[in-house]
Amino acid sequence: MRLHRPPPISLCSLLVVTLALLTAGRGTAQKKPNIVFIYADDLGYAELGCYGQKKIRTPHLDRIAREGIRFTDYYTSTPVCAPSRCQLLTGTHAGHSYIRGNFELGGFADSSERGQMPLPPNTRTIGTLLQKEGYQTACIGKWGLGMGSNTGDPNRQGFHYFYGYYDQKQAHNYYPTHLWENGKWDTLNNPVIDVHRKLDPRTARPEDFDYYRGKDYAIDKMTEKALKFVRDNRDRPFFLYLPFTIPHASLQAPEEVVKEYVGQFDEKPYYGDKNYASTPYPRSTYAAMITYMDRKVGEVMALLKELGLDDNTLVIFTSDNGTTFNGGTDPNFFNSVGGFRGLKMDVYEGGVRMPMVARWPGKIPAGTTTAHVGIHYDVPATLLEAAGGKPVETDGISFLPTLLGREKNQKKHEYIYWEYPEKGGQLAVRMGRWKGVKTDLRANRVARWQLFDLEKDPGETTDLAPAHPAITARFDAIVRKEHQPSPVEAWRFLE
Repeated sequence: MRLHRPPPISLCSLLVVTLALLTAGRGTAQKKPNIVFIYADDLGYAELGCYGQKKIRTPHLDRIAREGIRFTDYYTSTPVCAPSRCQLLTGTHAGHSYIRGNFELGGFADSSERGQMPLPPNTRTIGTLLQKEGYQTACIGKWGLGMGSNTGDPNRQGFHYFYGYYDQKQAHNYYPTHLWENGKWDTLNNPVIDVHRKLDPRTARPEDFDYYRGKDYAIDKMTEKALKFVRDNRDRPFFLYLPFTIPHASLQAPEEVVKEYVGQFDEKPYYGDKNYASTPYPRSTYAAMITYMDRKVGEVMALLKELGLDDNTLVIFTSDNGTTFNGGTDPNFFNSVGGFRGLKMDVYEGGVRMPMVARWPGKIPAGTTTAHVGIHYDVPATLLEAAGGKPVETDGISFLPTLLGREKNQKKHEYIYWEYPEKGGQLAVRMGRWKGVKTDLRANRVARWQLFDLEKDPGETTDLAPAHPAITARFDAIVRKEHQPSPVEAWRFLE
């Protein structure tokens, strides 16, 4: 009996089979989506083209909106840097959050760099939650919640990798002497620049503005590290938290992108009278900064496509608070908050209503616009659900159903709550169409509510409180329920 042997397997065929098996195995393992959360700094509601901006070009962010979803009624938790970041990461609103204001430590100089009030040990953050789900996690950009030498170290608060500014005061300068990488000083090719040094308009020469320019632009360094993190972790689920510092003053941008705008606007030099760096072209520089950030977002999106990660990556972009009022910025010229009242540090809509766009091909229906009321403290619940994790208790509600086009399954907030101890002490509550605001509470603990109908009056111009005492009484009850005294004396303004 003759046995028939199978034909020999060629080396080429063996390689094809092996590669197929490896690819199949990798596809099976990579079921959890990658998550890229990009966080602008002081970007107003209407500073993107997809939110009506006419003077600043943002094609890559507009593309995210066009190919994904755009929120019209999305909010920050607090209208200033550090607490906004804390509440985003921890899922707590400002009545429960440990960080409730910008509690500055140290000074601006390298020798006095000490950062802000740090997160306490073992804080539960988006990072720690996603690490438990098997994610590699990175924070690249501005931290603002402690230094690498204390309990606020991002490497101790859920992030395997950190690169950027620990101290938000250092982040006022886009050409710093250094950034930090996992607790180590990374020297940049820049001189020492005091961005709060003013120029005298009577004697300033064109070359004097060169003082505020360096060679290594911090946003370039951040993007370089972000792209490397994505490449290094392409074969496993990753969470990239990318808090860019644009367009927070100082007004500093690479000269080539500023030149793209010079001549388009009527503008005069800014000499530092409202602090931050002087610039000969303040409007052009501001627009250039936002356009430059948009290009860096485009680089991240292009790499995801190049690596075949595009369809399995949820990308979200938003801002920490409304447009700032100092450092040569001009929110009226750019219509930065879209006609809303207030700016950064205000609990009126201009200070708290944010642009928010998200993209996830095949999951988020393209070209969607939603009026779902979401807020930063919803983000941990949302990302954890997207990652397939079991829910944990936060102050937020996952808006994943809205992202996925399943608004019928979307739970809604009965109300959203703000308290803010700075700028005189402020409170706000949104409940459906109604928005209540209290200001100057440090001077007047019994200050009355201002009441606005956001459906008819999104600009908060007409106070309806006297006609609706039952609604303002409901707001008082919400404050009693939601406010917990802060352990930090500087943030106690309701006791």
